[in-house]
Amino acid sequence: MFIDETTIQAKAGDGGNGCFAYERQKYKPKGPPAGGSGGRGGHILVRGRAQLHTLQDVAYHRSYKAERGAHGKGSCKHGKSGADVCISVPLGTLVYNDETGALLYDCLEDGQTAVVARGGRGGRGNAALASPKNRNPEAAEPGRPGEARRLRFVLKVLADIGLVGRPNAGKSTFLSKISRAHPRIADYPFTTTRPHLGIVKLDAFYDSFVVADIPGLIEGSHTGKGLGTRFLRHIERTRALAILVESTAADPQAEADMLLAELTRYSSLLAQKPHCCILTKNDLARAHGAAAPHGWFSISSATGAGIRQVVGEFSRLLKESGRDDSGQKDPKRGV
Repeated sequence: MFIDETTIQAKAGDGGNGCFAYERQKYKPKGPPAGGSGGRGGHILVRGRAQLHTLQDVAYHRSYKAERGAHGKGSCKHGKSGADVCISVPLGTLVYNDETGALLYDCLEDGQTAVVARGGRGGRGNAALASPKNRNPEAAEPGRPGEARRLRFVLKVLADIGLVGRPNAGKSTFLSKISRAHPRIADYPFTTTRPHLGIVKLDAFYDSFVVADIPGLIEGSHTGKGLGTRFLRHIERTRALAILVESTAADPQAEADMLLAELTRYSSLLAQKPHCCILTKNDLARAHGAAAPHGWFSISSATGAGIRQVVGEFSRLLKESGRDDSGQKDPKRGV
C-alpha cells in the first residue's frame, strides 16, 4: 500500500531525577554531598532510508515513546541516558509540527538523521549543585520532561523527470519501456493510483536518472478534481517535466497548455521548471490524422519509435537544469 501522508504522536523520554545523598564512611560521619545526576531522556529521531518508498510502516505505528533517563544514585553514581527511538522514512519526506505547521526536517540523503523531539535533561544531584558558597546543598533537581509533539509526515517523491499527462496518455507504458519499472497498465482512466519510479540507464557508464510516473491530471486538478492535489506535490521536487499528450487529441497544443496551467495554479515553481512536450501513440496517428506540433517529440511505446530521442532530450534537460532546487520556497505553497 502506498501511503504518502500520515500523522503520529511522539513523546521523548523524561530526564531522570538527581539524587540527594551524602558520603557516609566509618571515619567520615559527615562526608561531602554524593548524590549523582539523572540521565537524559531518549530523543525521537527521524532517519532517511533509500530502501523505503512509502510511509506505510510509520502509519501503522501511530505512537512513539522514547525511554526515560535513569535516576541518579548515591556515591556520585549518575543515571544512564534513555534509549533513543529512530523512525525510518523514505527520501523526500518532510516532517512538520502538526500543531504549529513548522517544518522540522526535510529528508534528502540516505542515512541523514535529525532530532524531531528532544529528551528531557537529567536533574542534577546535590554533588553537582555544591559550590564554594553552598558546600552542602539540601536539595537535588528533578528531571525535565521530554518534548511531546504531534508530527505530520508528508512524502514528496524524489525524481529527476516527472511525467505529466491526462489519464491514459501512455505515461505508464512509456516508463515501462525506458526502465525496468512495472506500473499497472490498462485501457481505462486513472489506472495509475500512486507514483511509480523508474531508473533510466544511459549508454555512458554509471550514467542514469530517475523518472516518476504521476497519476493522470484533468482540468481542475489543482482544486481537487480527479485525484486532485494529492499527487501534484510529487512533482514539486523534480528537476524537469515531460508533458505527454495522446495523438488522438484534437488539439495537442491546447492539451499541453491546459496541463501546464494546472501545474502553475498549484505551484508557481512548477512553471519555471524546464520541460518538453511529447505526442504519444504515434502509431495511431494515421488513423486520426494527428501531427506533432513544432518542437514536440513523437513516440510510440508499442513500436519503440522516437523513444531513444526522448531519453536523450531528458538527459539534456537535466544537464541544463543543474543542481536540484527543491529547497526553494513557493510563495503559494510555503515549502
